[in-house]
Amino acid sequence: MRHMKLDQSRQQLRDSSDAELKRVLEEERKNLFMARRDTVTRQLENPHRIRQIRKKIARIITIEKQREIGSAEAKG
Repeated sequence: MRHMKLDQSRQQLRDSSDAELKRVLEEERKNLFMARRDTVTRQLENPHRIRQIRKKIARIITIEKQREIGSAEAKG
């Protein structure tokens, strides 16, 4: 069940436009900042949340790079 949800979120990211990916990336970076702040102030209830956010950021960056490479190959 958990893997299906993860696969769906990955697919949603892949189906998103470049502008939407940039917006989500910025939002996740803000979330990471807030989670780190909450860790310092001992308000973060789920420490695993930081890891989840970092992985989502990495997925978004990977999708952006794959698109860059794909468009460069199509041109050249």
